[in-house]
Amino acid sequence: MRAEIVSPEGVLWSDDVDMVITRTLGGGDIAFLPGHAPFVGALGTGVITIRPSSGRADEKVACHGGFVEVSGAGEHTTVTILSDVAELASQIDVQRARAAKERAEVALRHEHDAEVEAALRRAHARLEAAGQSAAH
Repeated sequence: MRAEIVSPEGVLWSDDVDMVITRTLGGGDIAFLPGHAPFVGALGTGVITIRPSSGRADEKVACHGGFVEVSGAGEHTTVTILSDVAELASQIDVQRARAAKERAEVALRHEHDAEVEAALRRAHARLEAAGQSAAH
């Protein structure tokens, strides 16, 4: 099966995979395996886990909304993630993500604001994708 992560700038990541796990908006996590039925869903903020067919380590991606589409059949199944903002774990600036998390936590102590809560979710997704604990 093939997986692609596409942003407005172009293809961020593409390879043959055994599995893709992502978080749908309001639907929880969903795993896609070869032969999955056609599917289209909206994505929330979270981490995408991709298991390459090559046996390499799982690829983690922080995704901040978008859409997932599964098309094709059998070995020709394709999982396409369309996102305005998606970051490969290797590209995440952990220090910057921690600073954003801390700023959002401070702001939330004073008032609950949807944008600040969204910023905190994005920071948590970045830290999780990068293999860092969001608790520190």
